[in-house]
Amino acid sequence: MNDTPAQPVAPVDPAAHAPTDSALAHFESRLEYPLDPFQRNACERLEAGRSVLVAAPTGSGKTTVAEFAVYLARRERDAKIFYTAPIKALSNQKFHELCEEYGEDEVGLLTGDVNIRGDAPIVVMTTEVLRNMIYADSDTLADLAFVVLDEVHYLGDRFRGAVWEEIILHLPKRVRLVSLSATVSNAEEFGDWMHAVRGETDVVLSEVRPVPLYQHVLTSKELLPLFVDKQGELARGGKVNPELRMLGNRGRGGRGGDRRRSRGGPPQRRTRRISRADIARALDETKLLPAIVFIFSRNGCDQAVRQCLYDGIALTNREERAEIRRVAQQLIDTLSDEDRRVLETREWLAGLERGVAAHHAGLLPAFKAVVEQLFQRRLVKLVFATETLALGINMPARAVVIERLDKFNGEQRVPLTSGEFTQLTGRAGRRGIDVEGHSVVVWSDAVDVEELSQLAGTRSFPVKSTFRPTANMAVNLLQRLSYVQARDTLELSFAQFQADRAVVDQARELQAAQSSLKGYEAAAARAHGSDKKRWEDRARKLRRQLERGRRQVANRTGTIARTFERVVEELLELGYLDGETRTGELTVAPYGELLRRIYGDRDLLVAECIRDDLWRGLDASGLAAMCCALSYEPRRDDEGGERGPGGKFAQAFDRVINRWVELDDLADRYRLPRADMPHAGLAAAMYDWSKGATLERVLESSGVGAGDFVRWTKQTIDMLDQVAQACEVALSLDALEHESTRFGLLAALARDAKRSIRRGIVETSSSS
Repeated sequence: MNDTPAQPVAPVDPAAHAPTDSALAHFESRLEYPLDPFQRNACERLEAGRSVLVAAPTGSGKTTVAEFAVYLARRERDAKIFYTAPIKALSNQKFHELCEEYGEDEVGLLTGDVNIRGDAPIVVMTTEVLRNMIYADSDTLADLAFVVLDEVHYLGDRFRGAVWEEIILHLPKRVRLVSLSATVSNAEEFGDWMHAVRGETDVVLSEVRPVPLYQHVLTSKELLPLFVDKQGELARGGKVNPELRMLGNRGRGGRGGDRRRSRGGPPQRRTRRISRADIARALDETKLLPAIVFIFSRNGCDQAVRQCLYDGIALTNREERAEIRRVAQQLIDTLSDEDRRVLETREWLAGLERGVAAHHAGLLPAFKAVVEQLFQRRLVKLVFATETLALGINMPARAVVIERLDKFNGEQRVPLTSGEFTQLTGRAGRRGIDVEGHSVVVWSDAVDVEELSQLAGTRSFPVKSTFRPTANMAVNLLQRLSYVQARDTLELSFAQFQADRAVVDQARELQAAQSSLKGYEAAAARAHGSDKKRWEDRARKLRRQLERGRRQVANRTGTIARTFERVVEELLELGYLDGETRTGELTVAPYGELLRRIYGDRDLLVAECIRDDLWRGLDASGLAAMCCALSYEPRRDDEGGERGPGGKFAQAFDRVINRWVELDDLADRYRLPRADMPHAGLAAAMYDWSKGATLERVLESSGVGAGDFVRWTKQTIDMLDQVAQACEVALSLDALEHESTRFGLLAALARDAKRSIRRGIVETSSSS
């Protein structure tokens, strides 16, 4: 393995084309535009047999590099490529794009709730699906040549970021990675780590947006540039507009306007609030449509559409309205009369026909897909969206509007980070469609012009690892590796790399030395006589070097490894592992094999429920409700009910909560992160849905939107799948033969529960 750190690749002359017989030359001949320098650099590195990390602004064309990897894989005989994305919407979108390019027979889709042609040469999947494949040693990994990690900066996500790190650490080294990231300030550090753990990896950086982005502020009177040049004209950066500074001073109590005296403070002037209809009119008048207005509230997005309808906003002509109705009606016709009424399709269609729509996680996936299609065709002109739309979904906008510069994070209102601001505004101006893009911030007295200028002037943000060992991770590692090897592997994590970069290099050397030691020991076992002793002496010497090296690593930081040790001790106490850490002789116990199939923050709790029969007495509907409670995460603490459907469910749920308390105390004793308490807020609705209740009834009883209900039902289906698979694994183990009847019944019950809730709009959404 090359020890030289990964280096950003120097730009090349775009005129210096690749040889005409190269794969890149053939690929480029199919494109409608010439490759940019950074695209060419990255593609040349891939063709040379290296992995790449491409960090470039949103909309700059990073996916072209991924498409070249697909092209390379299809040229190689029997080679496969996996294309991963952080969210199902992105996976679905990329799946359809690749089907159009290569044909449906060549492309598969795996998103947990959808399994289409998983053995195809090109498979699109969510990152969790790939992580689970790796841990299961899936045969699907055979002949895998490339993996695309789209939006790889998601590695810094505090809830799901560890999945990206697990993939990078455990994917076979022969597989080349194509990692695509927004512009991050520590791309070189990230690339150095990938180079250290996976070998030849080049970092390709670009800070050039092919479509220039201009920043504006929308006041109650006019649209003002945020930055101006020496002549006072619109500029992409530099000097802050003096008019905005004056406006800010007046808003903080300057002369004129509506001034009110706050208690104990100076007079304050409040500017007139700019309505959503005002935003629509301003964008229409300044020719900045189509546009996306980011509102950090699902309810706010829906209200914005209603306000526009009430105020008579109409952004479409007769021909556009007819085409919108034709496209939307195709979806509406698939719904029952009751579902149409419950989902308020009449109001939805009225907004679409006027060129206005909402887009957020509370909507059904099929409704969002129609909005995306109509927006891409520039029939819908204005979309009010939550920030989830900024995650790479292909919705080209000329302008992006940010209604306010703070958002509610579940606990309190917090300012937008530079990374969030960059991600949102990056949606404005798409290559091949727009000459320029425009970012607009809606003015209010809360806007600080200097802070806004700094936010808008920052083009990158750092990625910080959120990796930590979990119970599921521990048993999966120890099923494949020795305790020492597993510990050494975790020392290679990006979290450890950031804590102490030198530890990663040393841990990699220890891993190589461990392999050498195995070779020495094998040679000693085969040898006889001055040969056997020589190999034994070499092994003894290397063993001492390894011990010294491990002590040095442990003394430096070892935070990740020490957490892993505590997880292992916890699992030993609970009986999911056998052996002892002192000698390093550890094996996965029978119930540990069951735990290997349970993923998520409550992995250990779910395994405990199965092992100790805490769900006894539940029927299929009760099990569906229970798995919903174990996967559901409310957006607010007061969301939904508390105890679920009652009866046998309530008894079982009490047992589950009691076990959660015990595990919570155990985690506290071992100084490990704790899992959130299960929440039964959606359990009663899931129980009723399993029993055949109407969509209207479950939405009324749960208080969540249709899209949210479908999403959590899919999460419940995923949990039921894991329970069934875990029980089927337990059935195959001789050590658990005495409980085979119970495991067989639970596996069958989980499959029945899955069938009972996968119906109606849930089934339609899963197959779309």
